[in-house]
Amino acid sequence: MKLYKNAVQPMLFALGLWGAAAHAAESMVVVGYGGAGQKAQETAFFQPFAKQSGATLRQAEYNGEMARIKVMVDTGHVDWDVVQIEGPDLARSCDLGMFEPLDWKALGGDDQLIPGAAKDCGSGALVWGVAIAYDADRLKQAPAGWNDFWDLKAFPGKRGLRKRAVYNLEFALLADRVKREEVYTLLATREGQDRAFRKLDQIKPSIQWWEAGAQPAQWLASGDVVMTTAYTGRIADAHANGRNLALVWPGALYGMDYWAIIKGSEHVDLAKRFIAFANQADAQVNYVHAIPYGPTNTQAAAGLPKDVGQWVPTSPDNLAVGLAMDDEFWADHGEELEERFNAWAAQ
Repeated sequence: MKLYKNAVQPMLFALGLWGAAAHAAESMVVVGYGGAGQKAQETAFFQPFAKQSGATLRQAEYNGEMARIKVMVDTGHVDWDVVQIEGPDLARSCDLGMFEPLDWKALGGDDQLIPGAAKDCGSGALVWGVAIAYDADRLKQAPAGWNDFWDLKAFPGKRGLRKRAVYNLEFALLADRVKREEVYTLLATREGQDRAFRKLDQIKPSIQWWEAGAQPAQWLASGDVVMTTAYTGRIADAHANGRNLALVWPGALYGMDYWAIIKGSEHVDLAKRFIAFANQADAQVNYVHAIPYGPTNTQAAAGLPKDVGQWVPTSPDNLAVGLAMDDEFWADHGEELEERFNAWAAQ
């Protein structure tokens, strides 16, 4: 698929990807979270980049253990090169100097990337979404947004929510008619936090807490909940496997995992060339076809066929009504808010 070749060539030329033979002896280790997501990355990114660059890519898996990376940086024994990392972890670790800074001008610019994808120490690898999900066979009247999620009279029954402060406080303020662009400004204040918890109080007796990403789709299928928050990719997968599950995109929260280069890597230039490759629209379209996570390249999102794009957080229609997760906010306030949330949930 070469629909976007002219748009990405400047980025690739900037990093010398068109001279593969010069890098034939290079190698590096790329680390992800394993499973179907990493298999899709292998197909869309790792193998094509290795072929084009002439380099060898070795893979490893981890569960996001930042302490392991910190030991590598502190001791100077850096066994990994590029890692996939969640947004709040990237924000904290970048401030601690654990990852290489990225010069986006040298990388060819960030004009093609969605807002928030180009960070000082990271480049958006994929977009995940959390939205309202429901079983269209069981719920004939489709909910339209967070007001309906909170409306226990019009939509009686249990609600599924993840047992974390993150996501839920944002959704509570949206349900309380706070504008998307004002959510994090308000949530950074004690007044806004109190308001979010008061809103959660309204549906607390009807909440069924989920902790594993597979639970929401299972609960919808069994009828345990009338609607639930869920990772959009999980609902897309359930739908593809025959369940008539649907998503409500207005007010959906989307966030990113990132590619980051560990400080002290001996293959920084190769790692930067990999990041440039992974930002191409062609490669990202191939990735989305392998697994329904959102691309970070706007041209890739715009070029998805409708039957695929409807499940993707960064397709133009869904992106226009979504809320971008503020990683810096959760890096700064996450510990205190999670502590307060746990105490509230236990009451």
